[in-house]
Amino acid sequence: MTFDPAAVVQAQLDAYNAKDIDALMRTYAPGARQFVLHGALLAEGHDAIRPRYLARFAEPDLHARLLGRTVLGNVVTDLEIVTRNFPEGRGTVEMLCIYEVVDGRIQAASFATGVTTMIMG
Repeated sequence: MTFDPAAVVQAQLDAYNAKDIDALMRTYAPGARQFVLHGALLAEGHDAIRPRYLARFAEPDLHARLLGRTVLGNVVTDLEIVTRNFPEGRGTVEMLCIYEVVDGRIQAASFATGVTTMIMG
């Protein structure tokens, strides 16, 4: 297992795009916590994080495209455009994802959601 924070976050992104739940969960510490940026706790621990991703993986067009990454010590910030299947149709959403990596695993993740754009056609 790598302890390089950028490599851990890249492995998480690769697993997300492959919809590989087991590989994705290996990037998270067992007690990891996910938050809305500066806000509410979304999930804590594998038992809460796994179903969140499994629900997302059911979307046929799910794909995250990395626009930029900044690494500051053990904190990795990704700016992404995520293609999703919304109730009203296919679209994209801007996401800012901030990960704290400790001992080779994501300990905490915070997410800010930006503009959603529907894809016509």
